[in-house]
Amino acid sequence: MNFEQQGINKIIRERRSVYPKFYNERQIEEEVLLQILENANWAPTHKLTEPWRFIVFRGESRKVLGDYLAAAYRKNTDAAAFSEFKYQKKRKKVLQANVIIAICMQRDPEERIPEWEEMAATACAVQNMQLTCHAYGIGCYWSTPKGILAADEFLKLPEGQRCLGLLYMGYHDAPKLSGTRGDVRQKIRFFDI
Repeated sequence: MNFEQQGINKIIRERRSVYPKFYNERQIEEEVLLQILENANWAPTHKLTEPWRFIVFRGESRKVLGDYLAAAYRKNTDAAAFSEFKYQKKRKKVLQANVIIAICMQRDPEERIPEWEEMAATACAVQNMQLTCHAYGIGCYWSTPKGILAADEFLKLPEGQRCLGLLYMGYHDAPKLSGTRGDVRQKIRFFDI
């Protein structure tokens, strides 16, 4: 099999978080959305627990999500610290995204592996989604608002499942964003004998 090394290097190094304020009105096609989720499904998973679960919000359900996030902010914020601006921003942000995906993790009922491994597998699934979005020209970013991390009832999560955040997605008009990383050689130590 011929792998395109330069292509994967380019996608990994150019991927950036793109925020909803840059998203445009173009709709994410059903086939593309399913491809993004299918690639997530191929993340590494110890003992094949496949712990990732996804709840997709699009269309009118985005408004329901925004109302929930705003209400959670109001409920969990002291009156002196409450900001009407932040409250309205929570409602507006979800409407700027074409699709929002609640990223959930289903704990292995037999607990054959540590929970952190299932969280790591779910994070790998999200990375696959982020890379696929970038390849399709779709912006995305993973957000962890307090309200969604405690949204078991709202999301109707079954026993053993928890939400790890939201992936906001949309085609965008953002300028190409540069990125930097420190020298990898400063982060490596070879264990020589």
